[in-house]
Amino acid sequence: MRSEANAPAVPLAPAPWKLKGSGYVVAVRLPEQASDEQLFIADSLKGKRRGRLAMLMFVDYSESDVGPYHELLFIPGSFRFNRSVNRSISRIFVSTWESVVNGNINWGIPKERCDFSVSYGPEEDRIALTAEDGTTFAELSLRPRKMFRLPTTTALVPQSLRTLGQHRNGQQYLYAPRSKGHIKPAQLVSARFNPAYFPDLTQGKVISCWRVTDFQMVFPVATVEPIEG
Repeated sequence: MRSEANAPAVPLAPAPWKLKGSGYVVAVRLPEQASDEQLFIADSLKGKRRGRLAMLMFVDYSESDVGPYHELLFIPGSFRFNRSVNRSISRIFVSTWESVVNGNINWGIPKERCDFSVSYGPEEDRIALTAEDGTTFAELSLRPRKMFRLPTTTALVPQSLRTLGQHRNGQQYLYAPRSKGHIKPAQLVSARFNPAYFPDLTQGKVISCWRVTDFQMVFPVATVEPIEG
């Protein structure tokens, strides 16, 4: 598990990106006592979080501008940026250095690399993340419901509501991904997190869980400007 500062040289892949894949989205209501430190919120955003609804996402990208990779990310809520309120990723791990480096540069996303173990079964799907020191710090077991899939698209969502924001090196990044695919209800069967590496979401309450399949996504060029005081 290492960040961009320790990354090897990789080819640059400027935005926009086009991606395809599948994954899970879990909505969690955080406990009132959850602190900024426990949620890995950046220093420049501490004290600015609004609301207790958080999102956990596992994504299996089969295609992207930097090739296939896995991703586990956490969005703890919304934050005040220069002239808007936006959700922001506070913790994110991916399986390749190409995704780490380019995600940081293009969108200010604080990606780190670790090893993923992903197993798709007839009843449950299992995901595990392991740091370089051998610590398995996140384990998830998820089960899609035996129901028909429903089409979904962000075209029906106003851009302001799907715009994400990040702070990096004194700069603000705003970007609004677009996607379409299919979803069906799912269940988070079990989860375990080491809070030294990832927020312990077992302390919150799962509100909903969805299996997302055959999605197509576009990550656009970010709007970048200095962080206002």
